[in-house]
Amino acid sequence: MPNLHVIPAFPLSRFVELFWYYEHPPRAHQKERLMPDGCVSLIINLAEDQTRLYDADDVSKMKTLSGCSVAGPHTKCFAIDTDEQTCVIGASFRAGGAVPFLRLPSHELHNQHLNLEDLWGRLARDLRERTLSAKTPREKLRVVELAFLERAAGMLDGQPVIGYAVENFLAHPATAKIASIAGKTGFSRRRFIELFKQHVGMTPKLFCRVRRFQEVLRRITSGKPVNWTGVALDGGYFDQAHFIHDFRAFSGINPSKYLGDYKDFPRHHNHLPMV
Repeated sequence: MPNLHVIPAFPLSRFVELFWYYEHPPRAHQKERLMPDGCVSLIINLAEDQTRLYDADDVSKMKTLSGCSVAGPHTKCFAIDTDEQTCVIGASFRAGGAVPFLRLPSHELHNQHLNLEDLWGRLARDLRERTLSAKTPREKLRVVELAFLERAAGMLDGQPVIGYAVENFLAHPATAKIASIAGKTGFSRRRFIELFKQHVGMTPKLFCRVRRFQEVLRRITSGKPVNWTGVALDGGYFDQAHFIHDFRAFSGINPSKYLGDYKDFPRHHNHLPMV
């Protein structure tokens, strides 16, 4: 199973967290629920020239995209077809990092999936063809990396205010004070929130909620015994009811159901109803 993760070099590392390649045989479960993480991903399906996406709560509702697609910053889960995605390559952007490459405000992609062709035109089709032609997983990832450098040439200065805010929110998603961070940027609270939405795709408050949810996923899948009350309090929730409400809002299921079916990666939940 030749899976590969590559952390890009500077300057891409300021915008892209990871380039990745996954290859695996069909899984026992046909659908997987993907949990939101508040970031943008670019996906190239090398097994089929399409990507099927499903409503996680009703998998009879399906959307079909091309072999190259973009998943915007999500705050609700969606489902993928594991039989279809047996060989996939992609890029996981850092929060706020996708704008130079996609060239549109991230809030326009909130909870959306788009064909990459809608943003890149023929370059998206060329990228998939060149990736397919590359011989090894590492060479395929290099093709994507070079395409990113070409696409964002002259636009990799970034937005220091957003980088500063994201860094603070990621470090303390349960306790970060939005007003305090906004004040340190020199912008008014209103202007800061506007900029944050343009680059990250959602308000700072919602982003912190999503990242707090991700911290909970990492904690409860660490292999250590889970004390749900402790998880809720340490996560900054008012009480266990508040914790369960937020968990269900982002995942569509309750925490014990998630943990009972958990198998592989915190962001993936393996068991969904079949159609």
